[in-house]
Amino acid sequence: MIVRLRNFVGDTVLSLPALRLLQGRGYRLELVGKGWARSLLEAEGWTVHVRPDGLRERVAQLRELRRHLLAEDPGFDARSNTLLLPYAFSAALDARLAGLRAEGHAGEGRSWLLRRAHPRREGQHTLEEYWELACDFLGISAEPPESIGKQVSEAQRVQARALLAAQGIEPGRFVLICPFANGRVEFLERSWPAFPDFVRRLHAAGRRVVIVPGPAEVQGARDLYPDATRLDGVTLAVYSALLQLAGVVVANDTGPAHMAASVGARLLSIWGPVDPDRWAPWGSTVTLLRRQPGWVGVDEVQSAVDQALPWAAMAAAALAAASASPR
Repeated sequence: MIVRLRNFVGDTVLSLPALRLLQGRGYRLELVGKGWARSLLEAEGWTVHVRPDGLRERVAQLRELRRHLLAEDPGFDARSNTLLLPYAFSAALDARLAGLRAEGHAGEGRSWLLRRAHPRREGQHTLEEYWELACDFLGISAEPPESIGKQVSEAQRVQARALLAAQGIEPGRFVLICPFANGRVEFLERSWPAFPDFVRRLHAAGRRVVIVPGPAEVQGARDLYPDATRLDGVTLAVYSALLQLAGVVVANDTGPAHMAASVGARLLSIWGPVDPDRWAPWGSTVTLLRRQPGWVGVDEVQSAVDQALPWAAMAAAALAAASASPR
């Protein structure tokens, strides 16, 4: 089946349980999404087709993919064969023009374009929303998993360890910060204003701080966080491994925070006025730091880091010892 992914890193991470549910029910997944999705999902083993920008090109891509899958499976066109995770009208229009039998959420005036339109239930976390859409597609009822368990390959960990070793940093003994949060949600700010002061204080206390900026964030990382070790040009695949190897991750409401939670990193997730019930990172290793009104203070976040790092260092040492033991 074809699955159209969302256009954001966090949403794609939160859709992983739904994708695995579909795969577990016998579907081979052909994913269509942004170029970065290939790297993000590299260890999962799924095929990701990079979605072009123009309508004509998008429809041509889907038609060709449909033709290829129909040649493999003569029954491909006889059933629902596409699931749309985006809510947009354009996603449904692309699928319809390509001759696909798509299902997705109702809304945006697009139900007539879909083979079946499913209700978008209010008051749910986004992961639950994607999970229930997959359940509706399959005609089943099931509870979502407690953790996402995004895959990280050993090859990705090897690359991450090499990047850290080049900077003299040991796994489990550094703080990885994710301070950038592009845009706003419902006109509310998503970035903790005390992040630069927090990093200066960590540095003064002798903590190693690592930042992995995206292509558009390099200058901001250089200007705002000169005390942090900057790792530029890192793919999302290796970034996932770096998050997993961190002693603790401190993040705004941003895609890498969802990545951190999904790989089981110890995450301190800082939230301001935006309601986290729908978008908070999902998993048992997440600590949500939120104060209303306003923001959590630097002292509280620094205290949480101090508590997390000794535990993380011991866990990293135990993991290293286990890896070195003869089998």
